Amino acid sequence: MVKKNLFIPYSKHFLDKNDFKNIIKTTKSNYISQGPKQQEFAKNLRKHTKSKYVTVLNSATSALHTACVSLGLEKNDILWTVPITWPASANCGLYCGAKVDFVDIDEETYNICTKKLQKKLLISKKKNRLPKILVVVHLAGNPCDLKKIKSLSKKYKFKIIEDASHAMGSFYFKMPIGNPKYSDAVVTSFGPLKSITSAEGGAIFTNNKKHFLFNEIFKQSGIQKDENYFYFNNKNKWWNEQQVLGYNYKLSEIHASLGISQLKKLKLFVKKRNYLSDIYEKKLSNKIRFQKKLNKNIISARHIFIIRVDKKLRSKLFNFLIKNNIGAMVNYIPIYKHPYYKKIVQVNLNQLIESENYYSEAISIPLYYGMNKKDHQKVIKVINKFFDQK
Repeated sequence: MVKKNLFIPYSKHFLDKNDFKNIIKTTKSNYISQGPKQQEFAKNLRKHTKSKYVTVLNSATSALHTACVSLGLEKNDILWTVPITWPASANCGLYCGAKVDFVDIDEETYNICTKKLQKKLLISKKKNRLPKILVVVHLAGNPCDLKKIKSLSKKYKFKIIEDASHAMGSFYFKMPIGNPKYSDAVVTSFGPLKSITSAEGGAIFTNNKKHFLFNEIFKQSGIQKDENYFYFNNKNKWWNEQQVLGYNYKLSEIHASLGISQLKKLKLFVKKRNYLSDIYEKKLSNKIRFQKKLNKNIISARHIFIIRVDKKLRSKLFNFLIKNNIGAMVNYIPIYKHPYYKKIVQVNLNQLIESENYYSEAISIPLYYGMNKKDHQKVIKVINKFFDQK
């Protein structure tokens, strides 16, 4: 019997017996929706990041929206972000009725270019078009230049949200990403392919108690259940109050129990991802460009592994990988190229040159904790074979 070549996915979650044990135990408890597990998960995240307050939610998309509302984003305000990200980084502004605009990326880190940001801020100030919120994205887990961005926020009076959906396990000058030292809020994701997973889930990290208290009720339809924060002096045990117009963004106990178990393995996951990434950078063809870190004080969680090739070869290499049963992806299509955004946002491509270049050259190749040596070597062999034929 001929053995079929198994497909190597570009990313994959990893669950062990402890994860399943936690999930099953929770399903047999008295709580499957709201209860002690989500509080425990938030506590553990707070401890990992050394942030003061953490709110866990059902997705990073929900977390981004909640953070924007908490920071006061309203109709006709302006939100800026980068084009090379999942649309949720911009959608959160639209949910609030704000207008969205984009800042180009850096050609080496693929994160927001602080030089172009500074230039855009200077021009926008003269036009009275400054953003109220800037969403910065740590692409692939590679931290942005947070110190520079923070200094610009002080000068131009905008709020910062870090979209750290890729960056649980990353460090910036020994500070764990998730700590909002340089921002007003940090948002992360626990989706199925992230550093750790709760199947679906997200979190907001903040050092502002007022924002935290708002986040906690906004995620449960605006309902306040803590008598210490009631508007009315009502001592009835059944009393609760809707204090704001919120949404049902709650994380279930089942999802939280998986997150608790996964968080214990975060360090191990990141170590393996960096090990595999280092080998890629050493052994792949010299015709490939790799994402660079800001400096040596950066540790990336390596959520995805991005390579860049000549734009004339990108589609050919992508198809060659698929033909050889190797998964590949392009992370991401610039947001402004999506049909919905084409209708509502006009962009000047001359101001987004690096985003255009990146999109024409980038491919994400397989990288995940459970990847074995044989599959890893196959990816290297197939990619190098492609370039040897050219």
